Amino acid sequence: MLLWLLLLILTPGREQSRVAPKAELLLEPPWSTTFKGEKVTLICRESHSLAPGNTLWYHGKKSWRVGHNKIQITESGNYKCKTGGSSLSDAVHVEFSSDWLILQASHPVFEGDNVTLRCQGKDDIYAKNKVYYKDGKRLPNSYNSDSIKLNSVSRDNSKYHCTAEMTIFLIKYEETSNYLNIQVQELFPHPVLRASSSTPIEGSAMTLTCETQLSPQKPNVQLQFSFFRDSQTLGSGWSRSPKLQIPAMWTGDSGSYWCEAETVTHSVKKRSLRSQIHVQRVPVSNVNLEIQPTGGQLIEGENMVLICSVAQGSGNVTFSWHREGTVRSLGRKTQRSLLAELQVPTVKERDAGRYYCAADNFHGPILSTWIRVTVRIPVSRPVLTLRTPRPQAVVGDLLTLHCEAQRGSPPILYQFYHKDVTLGNSSAPSGGGAFFNLSLTAEHSGNYFCDADNGLGAQHSHRVSLSVTVPASRPVLILRAPGAQAAVEDLLELHCEALAGSSPILYWFHHEIVTLGSSFAPSVGDASSNLSLTTEHSGNYSYEVLGAQRGEAVTLNVTWARGTSGNRAGLTAAAVTLPLSILGIAAAAALLHRARTRRKAGGLSAPGTPSYSSSTCQEPALSKSSRIDPQEPTYSEPLALMELEPMYSNVNPGDSNQVYSQIWSIQHTKENSANCPRMHQKDEELTVLYSELKKIHLDDSARQASNRGRVPEDDEENYENVPCVSLASDH
Repeated sequence: MLLWLLLLILTPGREQSRVAPKAELLLEPPWSTTFKGEKVTLICRESHSLAPGNTLWYHGKKSWRVGHNKIQITESGNYKCKTGGSSLSDAVHVEFSSDWLILQASHPVFEGDNVTLRCQGKDDIYAKNKVYYKDGKRLPNSYNSDSIKLNSVSRDNSKYHCTAEMTIFLIKYEETSNYLNIQVQELFPHPVLRASSSTPIEGSAMTLTCETQLSPQKPNVQLQFSFFRDSQTLGSGWSRSPKLQIPAMWTGDSGSYWCEAETVTHSVKKRSLRSQIHVQRVPVSNVNLEIQPTGGQLIEGENMVLICSVAQGSGNVTFSWHREGTVRSLGRKTQRSLLAELQVPTVKERDAGRYYCAADNFHGPILSTWIRVTVRIPVSRPVLTLRTPRPQAVVGDLLTLHCEAQRGSPPILYQFYHKDVTLGNSSAPSGGGAFFNLSLTAEHSGNYFCDADNGLGAQHSHRVSLSVTVPASRPVLILRAPGAQAAVEDLLELHCEALAGSSPILYWFHHEIVTLGSSFAPSVGDASSNLSLTTEHSGNYSYEVLGAQRGEAVTLNVTWARGTSGNRAGLTAAAVTLPLSILGIAAAAALLHRARTRRKAGGLSAPGTPSYSSSTCQEPALSKSSRIDPQEPTYSEPLALMELEPMYSNVNPGDSNQVYSQIWSIQHTKENSANCPRMHQKDEELTVLYSELKKIHLDDSARQASNRGRVPEDDEENYENVPCVSLASDH
C-alpha cells in the first residue's frame, strides 16, 4: 500500500486523491473473444501486484466474493473486480462465440497503444486468404495474414471484422467474422484547468494547474502540458509541469483560459474545458517624485534622473513629467510598473526650476508634490585682456589685466599670473570679470594668463604675450673725417649710438631736410652711415631713432682751403656730441647769443683745420636747469688730449669775398687742470690767433652760400664771432 502511494505521488500529471486507484483486470489468454467451450482466466491486480485478501467480482448485475484474485469463466458478459486496496476496475467484455470464424483483439488496450488483431477459424487449418477490415474498408497490407498490428489506437468506436476462404471436401467458400469493438481503455481523463483565483487583482500573481490522472496500469507514460488564453499560447509552450505561474495579471490578461495534456510521444492529446478569468484594476495612489542626484543640486553637464512612483495601482500606468513654466510634458511612459524613470542628459542652465510628475491608470491623473532643481554652472575658459595706454607698452605704463569668464555661477575667484608666478587675485561676487593693475618695468615682458574658479573646477585662460619696450636713450651723433684736413670726395662717417633702449633700434640720418639713409641695429648698440663729401654737403646734420624725437642738428661747414684749387675746400669736420636732453638746446642758444655779442665787439676769426670733436662752450651765466641731465650717459675726452689739440674754425663774414681762419687754443687754470668737464668751461682761458686774409671769387662764395641754404645775416658786418668748440663735449 505504501509503495502504491509513493508511485502515485511521483507519477507526472497525477494529483494526490482520496479515491483509491482502480484495480486492473487481466485475461489469460489475452483475447477478449474466444470460441464457446473454451475457458478464460480473469486476474484482478492492484498496483502491478496480486491483490492480497478477498476479491470482489462482478458479472453483469451479479457479484460474489472469493478469497483469491483469479477465477475462470465460460460465459459471455462484462466483468469487473475490486480489491481491498483499490477501487472498481473498468469493465471487460468477454465473448464466447459459436461462429466458425472469429476476430480476436489483445487485452488490455489503452489509448495510444498498439493492438494485435487475429482472424481465427474453429478449424483454422482450413481457413485461407484472411483479409482484415475497419468500418467496412479493407486495411492495407492485411491480405493472407494470420494477424495484423494496429498502431496507436484510440477510443473511436470503430468496428473491425475479417474474412477467410474455407475449403471442405473440395468445396471453397468465404466466411466472415462478427464485428468487433476494440475495448480501448482511457490512458488519462480530460484535464481540468484550475486557477488560483478567477478574479485576480491587477498586478498580482496567479497559478494555473492542468489536472489529470494517468491509469495506474501505465505508470511509465510521461505527459506534458500547455496553457492557452483564447488562441494565444502562454509561457514557453509545452512543459512537463502541470502548473504555470504568471507573475502579474493585468486587465489585458482577462479572457478564456484552457489547457492541454498529451503524451510525450504525441500519441494521445486531450483538452480541458474553457474557464473565464476577469482581472480587476486598482487605481493609482500616493504619487511621488524623486530626483537624482539627491536633493536636486546639479552641475551643468551632469545627467539628471526623474523617478516617478506610486504606492498602489495596477495595470498599465501612464507616467508623465513636467517643469514649471512649460506647457508640454518633458516625457511620457506607459508601462506595467509602479515606477518609471526619465533621463535628462547633460542638464543646462535652462533646466533649473520646479518639477512634478503625474500617474494615471485610466482612473484620472494623480500629481506628485513639487521639487526644485538648481543647476550650477562651471566657469567657462576665461578671456584675459591686457590694456596699456598705448599700442606698444613702455616702461612706467600702467598695465590693466582684465580676466572674465563668460559663463559660470558666482562667486568667481580670479587669479592673475606672469610667467607662472602669481601676481594677485580678485573676486567677482556677482559674476562678471575682475581687474588687476600693474606698473610696468622692463622685467614685466613675457606671458600672462589667469584662472577662474567658482568651486566647480578651475579654468585657465590662453596665454597673452606682452613686450615692454624700454625707450631709447638720447643718442650721441659723431661726425668723423679721415684726416685733419677734409677735402671733397673724402668719406665722412656719421656715427649714432643710443646707449639704452629695447632692441631692435632703427637709426635715420638727415642732411638738412633730406634723408641720407637709415641703419638697423638688431641689438643695443650703434649705427653708422658713410657719405662721400662734395661742396654741397655743407649744412646741418641730424639723426633720428625710431620711436624717439628727432635729434638736434649738427652744423658742418665746407669752405675753400688755403692753397687749394677751386674745386677743393677747407673742411671743418666737427666731431660733435649731441646733447642728451632738451637742456642742450638751451645751452646752444646761450652760446649763439655770446657769439653774436663777440661779433658786434669786432672780434676776428683766424683760419684753421678740422678737428675730431667739437661742441658748444657753456657760459658761466647759464642756469642750472640748462645743464645736461645727470642720468643721461655722457662721454668725454681725456684732458691731456684736449690740451694737445688746437681748435680750428673757418669763418666767412657774410657774403664778402674775404675768408678768415681762426685758431682757438684752450688754456686751463690751476683749479681745473685735473679735470675739464663742460660745466667748468667758465675757468678756461682762450687764446685767438689770426691768419692772413684770402680773397675768394664772388661766384664761388655765392655758390657755397646757396648750397648751404644760408642767407647772409648782416651785410654790413665784416666779421662773425663763432663759439668755440669744447673738447669736453659728450660723444
